[in-house]
Amino acid sequence: MRRSAGSGIAVALACALLAIPVLTSCSTGKNANGQGDELQVVSNPVAATAPVSPAPTAKPAGTVLPAGSIGAMASDGAARILAVAAGNVVSLYRLDDFGSAPAVVTLDGPVERLTTGTGELLATIPSRGEIARIALPGGQLTTVPVAGAPADAVPGPSGTLVAVRDRKTVDVVDDGKTVKTITGGLYSADQIVRAGNSTVVLDRLRTAVFTVDVPGGTIGQGLRAGDGATNAVADSYGRALVTDTRGGALLAFSTSPLLLRQLYPVAGGIYAIAYDPARSLAWVTLTERNEVVGFDVRGGEPTEKYRFPTIRQPNSIAVDEATARVFVGSATGEGIQVIQP
Repeated sequence: MRRSAGSGIAVALACALLAIPVLTSCSTGKNANGQGDELQVVSNPVAATAPVSPAPTAKPAGTVLPAGSIGAMASDGAARILAVAAGNVVSLYRLDDFGSAPAVVTLDGPVERLTTGTGELLATIPSRGEIARIALPGGQLTTVPVAGAPADAVPGPSGTLVAVRDRKTVDVVDDGKTVKTITGGLYSADQIVRAGNSTVVLDRLRTAVFTVDVPGGTIGQGLRAGDGATNAVADSYGRALVTDTRGGALLAFSTSPLLLRQLYPVAGGIYAIAYDPARSLAWVTLTERNEVVGFDVRGGEPTEKYRFPTIRQPNSIAVDEATARVFVGSATGEGIQVIQP
């Protein structure tokens, strides 16, 4: 395991490797009842966000297509679709004919996150309390109401798993209805990762990851995820890869059991992440540098394989497993960047 120099990172890592019941001595925060919180490290936590990008100093690699301010991206290899959300509009680009005009689906509100399932795209709309289900590749739309502000939705073992940020829950939605609500220990439910047969939820306020027992309906063990975790993705090895934006690191957690296996320093405002399973590459954006980096994650620590300059504010990323192409989305309206490594 590699870690950066300095006692602060070393102490944080030591704390993160311990389970909740024995973490009190590593904590300086209080929970809602004024008691010591084993994971929270400040009294008033604030979720980390993408660092603001400077004006680019290098020409973006690859090609750039015009687009609005992009909030989310997702690639579906089976349907050969790249989905791009800009406000309340989702554009469906054909991966095998990327220069052609995309199909456009207009939703009831701005999209926070896009994920792909079996033949469909899931789009969360927190301001409307909805999940949009978009059939792929055709774009047929249905919506599902969710109590609260859904931040993320992924296919699960017995329905769609929904992270509901304001209610601090993981809901199970099946046949258009919420059939189970899972609570416990969360300050904010922001993202769900299905790694192998395990489910993990990312809590940005506590900057922690928690296991979720979906059949049992419980939130389980939790571990610190650096100083300001923002995004996560599953890899091919049953792990959850997490970007620690404040701490400047790429983290790798095994999920069964939940353990921090790697902490690899990455300077430059690490934020968005996507995974290419065909090449075991984790692609991350560095918003402070307007860069994207590809790490081989097969070994004992990540190994940098690629680094490219990007468009400004690269807050979104997706990858096409079939061709290895990487797609980067600008949150300031500077387009969609297409890179062929």
